[in-house]
Amino acid sequence: MSGVNDIRSTFLDYYKANGHEVVSSSPLVPRNDPTLMFTNAGMVQFKNVFTGLEQRPYTTAATAQKCVRAGGKHNDLDNVGYTARHHTFFEMLGNFSFGDYFKERAIELAWNLITKEFGLDRKRLLVTVYHTDDEAYDLWRKIAGLTDDRIIRIPTSDNFWAMGDTGPCGPCSEIFYDHGDHIWGGPPGSPEEDGDRFIEIWNLVFMQYEQLTKEERVDLPRPSIDTGMGLERVAAVLQGHHDNYDIDLFRALIEASVDLTGVPAEGERRASHRVIADHLRSSAFLIADGVLPSNEGRGYVLRRIMRRAMRHAELLGAREPVIYKLLPVLVQQMGRAYPELVRAEALIAETLKLEETRFRKTLERGLSLLSDATTELGKGDTLDGETVFKLYDTYGFPLDLTQDALRARGIGVDITGFNDAMQRQKTEARAHWAGSGDKATETIWFELKEKHGATEFLGYSSETAEGQVQAIVRDGVAVESASAGESVQIVVNQTPFYAESGGQMGDAGIIAGDGARVVVSDVQKKGEGLFVHIAAVTDGTIKVGDAVALTVDHARRSRLRANHSATHLIHEALREVLGTHVAQKGSLVAPERLRFDVSHPKPMSAEELKVVEDMANDIIVQNAPVTTRLMSVDDAIAEGAMALFGEKYGDEVRVVSMGTAIHGPKSGKPYSVELCGGTHVGATGDIGLVRILGESAVGAGVRRIEALTGESARAYLADQDERVKQLAATLKVQPADVLPRVEALIDERRKLERELADAKRKLAMGGGQAAAEEAVREVNGIRFIGKVLNGVDPKDLKGLADDGKASLGSGVVALIGVSEDGKASAVVAVTADLVGKVSAVDLVRIASSALGGKGGGGRPDMAQAGGPDGDKAEAAVEAVAAALAA
Repeated sequence: MSGVNDIRSTFLDYYKANGHEVVSSSPLVPRNDPTLMFTNAGMVQFKNVFTGLEQRPYTTAATAQKCVRAGGKHNDLDNVGYTARHHTFFEMLGNFSFGDYFKERAIELAWNLITKEFGLDRKRLLVTVYHTDDEAYDLWRKIAGLTDDRIIRIPTSDNFWAMGDTGPCGPCSEIFYDHGDHIWGGPPGSPEEDGDRFIEIWNLVFMQYEQLTKEERVDLPRPSIDTGMGLERVAAVLQGHHDNYDIDLFRALIEASVDLTGVPAEGERRASHRVIADHLRSSAFLIADGVLPSNEGRGYVLRRIMRRAMRHAELLGAREPVIYKLLPVLVQQMGRAYPELVRAEALIAETLKLEETRFRKTLERGLSLLSDATTELGKGDTLDGETVFKLYDTYGFPLDLTQDALRARGIGVDITGFNDAMQRQKTEARAHWAGSGDKATETIWFELKEKHGATEFLGYSSETAEGQVQAIVRDGVAVESASAGESVQIVVNQTPFYAESGGQMGDAGIIAGDGARVVVSDVQKKGEGLFVHIAAVTDGTIKVGDAVALTVDHARRSRLRANHSATHLIHEALREVLGTHVAQKGSLVAPERLRFDVSHPKPMSAEELKVVEDMANDIIVQNAPVTTRLMSVDDAIAEGAMALFGEKYGDEVRVVSMGTAIHGPKSGKPYSVELCGGTHVGATGDIGLVRILGESAVGAGVRRIEALTGESARAYLADQDERVKQLAATLKVQPADVLPRVEALIDERRKLERELADAKRKLAMGGGQAAAEEAVREVNGIRFIGKVLNGVDPKDLKGLADDGKASLGSGVVALIGVSEDGKASAVVAVTADLVGKVSAVDLVRIASSALGGKGGGGRPDMAQAGGPDGDKAEAAVEAVAAALAA
């Protein structure tokens, strides 16, 4: 049972036998958390379940989750290969309770698994608890029989888990294994805790609180459990090893690497084999989950991992691609547990081989240059940044590979010099930038940016300004002047016009000077900081070098500012009403309306929309000043400013604050605080009013809010009010009485419809009990009603047939309804006492055949069919009667 595959299946089978749903590993690219580059823990796929945003058909689960930590804050890449337990790819075994069981059951299940199923020596196990968690302490004593010296209270955040600054959180309890006194180190909490003797193998998280603010924490109504056991760590323990790389899975990969390279996995080359084994797993699984090597994002991290493995293969003497040749061994070891590895094997092999082939073409020359550049350098020296950048820019040799190559020699890298060289290269590349196809016309903006620099924006504080025309572009070509009737794009050295950004539309207005008048309809950003005024010359001639007056359309700008500020208020209100999972996914700030897309998994109710609208209007009537500060991104976020995921921010950002929170955890504090480069009102009262028109879906997990502000909102409400007055006049009641009057009319209509339906049924069946009796005939000893009904809705036929059955007591009813277009519907009903003798299904098929149709179906006591020939309705009735007579 000590093989990795056996350990994984034993864990999952154990929890399945104890009532848990075994859930497949989620992909390495998270589907439900955009803040993560890769899935890095077992709980990631259940994040929305824990927060209540998602419901699953089970309340307990167990998984073997594939994880990658090689980017962002969870980055183990540089340590891999040089330590016993660092990996870029690893498997996390976990069991979860979503408001089902809690501490006692979690501890009981964990202890029984590791001591009975896994058979670990109890004497080698000790646990930690959060220092104030007396409940967990007592449960470990009760369930496991651990003595006080083997239950260690830890007062630090190491034993307290939190999803974020706010949200679910709770104390942890970690299980440690003692590898023996032949290894240096002490138990957790001791001065020697950084040693390798005591190794954590399992962490149990008791999710029992919700962090509302930094100071305020409350009990969760449904405490939950989230655990994580590193499969590689527990496998090392069960297989009698201290080093994860000695377990069967890694031994198989490392032995294959040794066979391919002919280099033993010992001494200074041991780390290279380990890097290859670990990085092969990461690369293969990432490719299987749809990530491909590229120069940005997840693809860039994958490329770094792949090239680091390829660099170590080169250190082992490989002179041709070898990493892909190890793939069959990995598939053999892990393909049964992860079938996606088998399905993608061909793609993985092709990608690995292609990337290594490309990399090797540049690697040798790059390493040669690196060797030449460091000939006279020794331990403690530093390689200059210019050379490091040349390796990167000319030979495609990444910075981290240079650092890795020099690491063994104790040589450092001038990172500052590297960054300076990178910046110079970007500047030069922009100056000589040339596009192709449709992008070719964009070249001009980079040239103008290099010549004149970025446009200075003055529009935060002013709607008018003077400037000098720096460029006029017509049909993609720079010209010296433009005259009345021509459409152009104009660049000035400074402008009060806002350029479209962050969802806010560009400004409109007038540029005037020396007899020229130019109407600006839009402003766009080009060439990283150039404001381009899209305009039409209406009078005179405008020339490059002219001094001009620029005036923004004040009314339009005011509406834009009001709508933009309103989006901030609505955003904060949505987070307060729906939860902090709400994040902006797009917006449109137009003069006449606003549109706001947010992450939310389900439609909003009318009541929720009303609460959001009321909250926004509560801040508006405060007429609180809207303040703006400039600060660094880190400082802004540290102060609570909301940054939009995916937005690019410079070193210095504008932080816009508005209003004072009235209730909740932020009561008395700034209501909305966001990083924003747009224009805003001077005070919240300038918005006037917010009216939410409604919400709708625009994609999976994204809802769209549409709203009006100020005059547009008032005009909308006035129009609605006029409609109500007109309706009241029509109904001859006061406006306040419209709703009850309409409800009364609806009730009255429903009553009349019911009475009409009853009358139609009676009329259809002959106009009463006596008439109904006259319609009865006896066929072969069976009472039978057969009627043709014109203009009766087919859906009413079954109800009429039931009425017929009731009047018969015992017998058969056959009704043929004929519609205005000549088509017919047939229903046959049989009373319960005759069901064994007569089948409604058989009879209705006979009727259908007579009507020119086929088939029909239902139950033995009630069946329905149809046919195209309503003229044969009487024949269909007689066909049923004939069948009864037979």
